Amino acid sequence: MNPRRVIDAGETRRLYAVEGWTMAELADHYGCSETTIKRRLDELGIPTRQRGPQARAHLSCEWSPELAYAVGLMVTDGNLSKDGRHMTLVSSNYDLLETFRDCLGLEVAITPHAGGFGSSSNRIQWGDRNFYDWLLSIGLMPAKSLRLGPLAIPDECFADFVRGCIDGDGSIRTYTDRYNTFKSEKYVYERLFLTIVSASFPFLEWLQQSVARLLGINGALFCDKETTLNHAALWVLKYAKHESIRLLKWMYYAPNVACLARKRDIASPFLTESD
Repeated sequence: MNPRRVIDAGETRRLYAVEGWTMAELADHYGCSETTIKRRLDELGIPTRQRGPQARAHLSCEWSPELAYAVGLMVTDGNLSKDGRHMTLVSSNYDLLETFRDCLGLEVAITPHAGGFGSSSNRIQWGDRNFYDWLLSIGLMPAKSLRLGPLAIPDECFADFVRGCIDGDGSIRTYTDRYNTFKSEKYVYERLFLTIVSASFPFLEWLQQSVARLLGINGALFCDKETTLNHAALWVLKYAKHESIRLLKWMYYAPNVACLARKRDIASPFLTESD
C-alpha cells in the first residue's frame, strides 16, 4: 500500500501551509519518512519551504483584556501539547472560536473535531513555541485538568480572565421560582446563579479567593461527587443572585468586551439592576 494515501490532503495542507509545521513534524505525525512527506507535498502542489527554522511572527504576550479573555478560555477548554509547541482550543460553539482567534490575532483555520460519546465540535490548533512557553510561565501546563493551580493574572485584567473562564467551563442560569406560590401569589422570585466547574480544587480555591479580594464576594465552593472527569469528582464555584449581579457587572464592564453572546444575553437583564 502506498503510505502517501493515508496522509490526508486537507490536514497536510493546513498543518504545513497554514500552521507552519515542518516536514520533520509531519513525518513524526504520520509515522513516515520526510521523503514521503516531501513527495506527498509535491503531489498536492504545495510549495515546500527551505529546511531549517522559519522566521514567523509570535503572538503578543503583553497583557490586554483580549489576551486575558483568551487565557481564560485556554484554562478551561484549551490544551497544551506535550511537544512543547502546539496548542489547541476545542468548543462546540463556532462563534466562540472565532472570538478567540480574533483576540489573539491568529490566522489559522477552524476545523471539525470529533468529541467523545459521538459528539461533534470544532477546534483551533496552532504552533508557537514562544507563546507556549509564556503560557507555561503564568501557570498553565499540559494535562492540566487535575493539577491546575494559581495563575499569574494581573488584577487589571482579572475580570476579562474570569469572563473567559465562564464562557469556557461556566454557566449563567436564571429561572422563575414559583415554589411558594401556594402560600401567596406574590412569592415569585427571579433566580440567578453563576457557576464555574473544574476538576482541580486548588485552581477554583485560588479563583474564589482572588474574586473575593478584588470584588468582596465569596460564593460557595463545593464538590459535585455525582459528576466526574477522568474518575475525579468535579468542584463547583457558585454565586447566588446578589453576588452574581456584582460579578456580572464587573465582567461585562463595557458593551464591546470579547464574550460569548449567548451568555451575555442571559446576563443582560441583570446588568442594570442594583446589587
